[in-house]
Order: sequence, then C-alpha cells, then structure tokens
Amino acid sequence: MTDPHPLSPVSPRYVGDSLADVLPGALAVLGVPGAVDRLGLLPGLAGVRRIAVLLVDGLGWYQLPVAARHAPTLAGLAATVGRPIVTGFPSTTPTSLVTLGTGASPGEHGVLGFRVRVPGGDRVLSHVEWADDPDPLRWQPVPTQLTRARAAGVATTVVSRPEFAGSGLTLAANRGGDFRGAAGVDALAGAVLTALAAGSGPTLVSAYHPDLDRYGHLDGVDSARWQAAAAEVDELLARLVDGLPADAALLVTADHGQLNVPVEHRFDLDTDPRLRAGVRLVAGEPRVRYLHVEPSAQADVVAAWSAVLGGTARVTTRDEAVAAGWFGPVAPAHLARIGDVVVVCRDTYVVVATASEPPMAARLVGYHGADTAAEMTVPLLVVRG
Repeated sequence: MTDPHPLSPVSPRYVGDSLADVLPGALAVLGVPGAVDRLGLLPGLAGVRRIAVLLVDGLGWYQLPVAARHAPTLAGLAATVGRPIVTGFPSTTPTSLVTLGTGASPGEHGVLGFRVRVPGGDRVLSHVEWADDPDPLRWQPVPTQLTRARAAGVATTVVSRPEFAGSGLTLAANRGGDFRGAAGVDALAGAVLTALAAGSGPTLVSAYHPDLDRYGHLDGVDSARWQAAAAEVDELLARLVDGLPADAALLVTADHGQLNVPVEHRFDLDTDPRLRAGVRLVAGEPRVRYLHVEPSAQADVVAAWSAVLGGTARVTTRDEAVAAGWFGPVAPAHLARIGDVVVVCRDTYVVVATASEPPMAARLVGYHGADTAAEMTVPLLVVRG
C-alpha cells in the first residue's frame, strides 16, 4: 500500500496504529496488568524486560527519505523495522507528548494545542512555557503510563533536556518517572543506556530529543542545520542500538512531521481587519487557529474567515470539530479550551499573528499542527537488543 500524498488530509485516530498506543504496548511487553498491545509488539519482543522509548521531535514519516541521506542508521532501521503510525490532532509537540505519555486522546487529557485559552478569562497558556499555573495535575488529570508502570513495579526514568525538569509539560506527560537531565547526543545516549542497565527488574525509559524540530522551524526541512541535526539523530540511534542490553528493546517515534511554508502562503490576522472582526481572543498556532469570539459573532466569524482564506483552510465550529472526532472524546471540562471557531490550514498555508504573538513565530520556515499526512504520520521503529 502506498502512502497518501503528503498534503492529503489524514484523520486522527487514537486506537490502533496510533501514537497513543506506543506506551501501552510497551507496558504490555513488560507484563503490566491490564496493558493492551494494539501495535502487535508482543510477538517480536517476547522476553524483553527493558524498553527505551525515544521521541525525536519533528521526525515525521514523510521526512525519513530526506533525513536518510544524512542518517544511514536511521535509513536502515526505517527500511527494516519501521512502519507508519498516526499522531493526534493538533499535530503539535505539547499535544503529542501528552498523548504519548498518557495513552489518551487530546480530548481526554486536555492539552489541546500549542497555545490554548484558560477558561474563565482572557489568558492564553503556552504549553511550552508552562510552569505551575495552572496546576499540571489539575489541568491534565489523566494518569500517565509511567505512573501506571511504576505502580506495577517497573523502574521508570525520563531523560530529557535539563531545563525541562519540573515543567508543567513534563509533569503533564511524564510524571511517574525519575527525571535525568541530558543535554546533547552523548549525554542523552549515556543516560538512556545507564537507566536501562541500572536494575535487574522490568525497566522503562522515556527519552526526548528536540533539535531536528528546532532547525526545521528556524531554517526549514532539508536546510543545512536540519541536515546536521538529522546526522546527530543518526549518531544517537547508532549509540543506542549498539548499547542495548540483550533483554532490551528500543522504540523510536515522533510527535509530528513538518512542512516548509513559502512567504506568499502566509495570512496575517493582525493586519487584516476582516479576520479580527468579532474575534475576542486568538490561540492555537499558525497551522491551526482557535478563535474565541464575541457573543453571537460565531456565524459572522466563520463566514469572514471562510471568505478571506477560501480554499486554503477549513473553517468550522468547535461543536462540528468535536463531533467529527478530531480530538477524540472531549471531557466537558476541556471544551472551552478549544476555540468557538477552529481554522485548519490546508496545503502549505499558515495564519500568523505578527502583533499579538512573538515576532519569531511569523518568521519561521517550517510549521506543523494541521492534519496533512506529512504532519500527522510519524514512524515507529522497533529494535531488539
């Protein structure tokens, strides 16, 4: 079966070949009671007692052929032990990290985008700048898979950048694991392998590497710095594969893919009064906008945005988006975090906000968040020690 066209829409799914299934499958391999292996990992990982799950930020399935020119280990793994799975919606880092960490849909865990409105006021929360307000355990109430594993006697460790220790997003996605800070490929590989070998019982290590996404945003997919970051990912994978204990496995996945966006494909909501009319608050990100509107303005806002954006975006209401299953089942307490109007960009278009958001957000080259195959499809690589 051939992959869909990179710009074709892909429906999110949260059961079966989904990012949400990765950690529950790992727990099933480790013998955690009640864990469900919807990815079919058990037959190939029989006897495995230690698992490392590595999320490479921005390594979409459709970016693998581009990265492969600079990453021979990655290319070999993708060809022999790789398959595509689908991330959730929006296809953005905070949402996907918590979907992976909880095994739940965005509607259940409540981290419903990069930037979302905090109900009860006009505050917009950026999940990547989140400390302790709102309280992460209240904002994201679903127990994590690491918590579940630890309760079953599995040794659990999180390996990520030191600056992410104790952040709201880390607690939302990965509470239940001992945090180990590691900056750079050498430190990350060393910390993962050390944690895997530390004990004799079942062990689960969750690791995160952000640089490929960073340079995709700043310079674009296949730029010089992106290529160098792909080579570093390859070095990381080679170190981990070579160092895996005999009773261990490595699962490699990602949170989303990425698209390069031409300058001429950018709408600016802060310079077009038609896009500001009736809109009280804007959240989301350039590929997926959440519009919180003035009373009784929803229909007018839908009409205005549909007219201005035309075929470059789908403009719908929150109720329609929820009913279509974009977020999975949405807990009532989380509904107000989604805009009254939801705008999902098609093709390689974005809606920036040059005056009301950090200027850099409008000057990026690579973006993600929408539901194209290039953004929604991520790899799952399964390697035995």
